[in-house]
Amino acid sequence: MVAVAILAAGRGTRMKSSLPKVIHSLGGRSLVERVLQSLTSISPLTRCLVIIGYQAEQVKLALSRRHEASDLPSLEFVEQTEQLGTGHAIQQLLPHLEGFTGDLLVLNGDVPLLRPGTLKQMLSIHQEHQNAATILTAQLPNPQGYGRVFCDGQNLIQQIVEDRDCTDAQKQNRRINAGIYCFRWLDLAAVLPLLQPNNDQQEYYLTDVVNQLEPVMAVDVEDYQEILGINDRQQLATASEILQKRVKSDWMAAGVTLIDPASITIDDTVQLQPDVIIEPQTHLRGNTVIRSGSHIGPGSLIENSQIGENVTVLYSVVRNSIVQTGTEVGPYAHLRGQAEVGTDCRVGNFVELKNTKLGAETKVVHLSYLGDATVGDRVNIGAGTITANYDGVNKHPTQIGDRTKTGANSTLVAPLTLGADVTIAAGSVVTENVADDCLVIARSRQVVKPGWRLKSTQEL
Repeated sequence: MVAVAILAAGRGTRMKSSLPKVIHSLGGRSLVERVLQSLTSISPLTRCLVIIGYQAEQVKLALSRRHEASDLPSLEFVEQTEQLGTGHAIQQLLPHLEGFTGDLLVLNGDVPLLRPGTLKQMLSIHQEHQNAATILTAQLPNPQGYGRVFCDGQNLIQQIVEDRDCTDAQKQNRRINAGIYCFRWLDLAAVLPLLQPNNDQQEYYLTDVVNQLEPVMAVDVEDYQEILGINDRQQLATASEILQKRVKSDWMAAGVTLIDPASITIDDTVQLQPDVIIEPQTHLRGNTVIRSGSHIGPGSLIENSQIGENVTVLYSVVRNSIVQTGTEVGPYAHLRGQAEVGTDCRVGNFVELKNTKLGAETKVVHLSYLGDATVGDRVNIGAGTITANYDGVNKHPTQIGDRTKTGANSTLVAPLTLGADVTIAAGSVVTENVADDCLVIARSRQVVKPGWRLKSTQEL
């Protein structure tokens, strides 16, 4: 049996934020969510405890809302009312883990780049060697600020010294404590009450249990960037760069073309198929799926949307929408609010679709707004067509039948239903339903007065 405890009680004052540090966002997920994500390789994982303190209710709400769809055990929240160090945080678990006889994995809510395979390897070594404790360590090029770990030839730990307590000679050691632990819980529970705050900060260090447990082994992480913590905005930006490099390298290896990867961002929640091409200055976010052969960008944003095969999206924004196979979007189009565009459509220059469904082979080529509309197959929406869907209080729907054509600068005042094979004359304001096979002319008659011109002021 394995339980995990995630330290998420701190305020994170260096973030200069009203938000608790652990719920700051990194690549579409909060820091602490990313820590939870790293647990996917741990089996069997029977308990998942989150130690909270600063703005505890906000952390609980953020995690509870996003955790429901995961395969991890239900979250258990343990409150640390005073933040007196890592040892003090783990002491709060004693009543919650009474009777537990398995291993406890301790993670930090602000260390979001751990790979699942790293934790799996650490737990495997811990159990294989029957260690009382196993500590994840790393060899850093510049270990300043990190506690140093001193081992013998078998990687058994002899001593851990916090950076602020190290002598000059001890600071030459580059092996650092990553703050990730695996304990045999019964052994740890026996020594937790013995911790004392004998240090400059007057805090209870979890590292002090090393001197009271045996054996304790160090496991070096292969990529030290995995254990980088987040304490300020600069470190958050650094973590984002690392995450983006990982994600983009993986997608290029999987057959996706990224033109100028440095200018592209891709959340690791996004799914791409081979032969997708992503142009510069394009950003893919949330639960987006882009299928084979599609060409996205340059200068596009796709968020929480489904893009079919062989779609092009040029200088456009697509949010919370679906675009089917063979459709062209842009330049400068905006799809939002559950818009759904059918196969082989054209959504062109300066077109906005909101909560609108387009049938197959329908064209909305330029300068139009369709809101709360259902449009049939092979419809042609003329330039400047607008659905007037809002009466100042409520939104109303518009329905347009197959093969209907609207002339330039048509205004369709909802609620409105247009049948199939309807033609709307340019400049019409349509306020009444129209049956199939009709021509609609709804505009003022043109008046021409020959020989008339505006008199100048000198003639008056």
